[in-house]
Amino acid sequence: MLEFSIHYGLHFIAPAFIAYFFYKDNWKKTWLIMLATMLIDIDHLLASPIFDATRCSINFHPLHTYYALGIYVLFLFFKKTRIIGIALVLHFATDLLDCYLIN
Repeated sequence: MLEFSIHYGLHFIAPAFIAYFFYKDNWKKTWLIMLATMLIDIDHLLASPIFDATRCSINFHPLHTYYALGIYVLFLFFKKTRIIGIALVLHFATDLLDCYLIN
């Protein structure tokens, strides 16, 4: 239950805090954009089984590789993609933390 709370807290609540504290003027729109980046989990549909609580997503799913992370980090350097980059890097970090917690 603790891992579940940490995982989904970092996926949903942490972006809300980031949006509110760093993008106060447009925090709701920013938060929705950050939530939309959860679509990278669509690559889980390629796995069999689709969900496995004991599987580490990092380097297993195509959008959860270190190569993909490199692209997400590049997003941080451009104003137009910065919010997406922050959300994707946070998503990756959350999933990486899961890998440590399940092992």
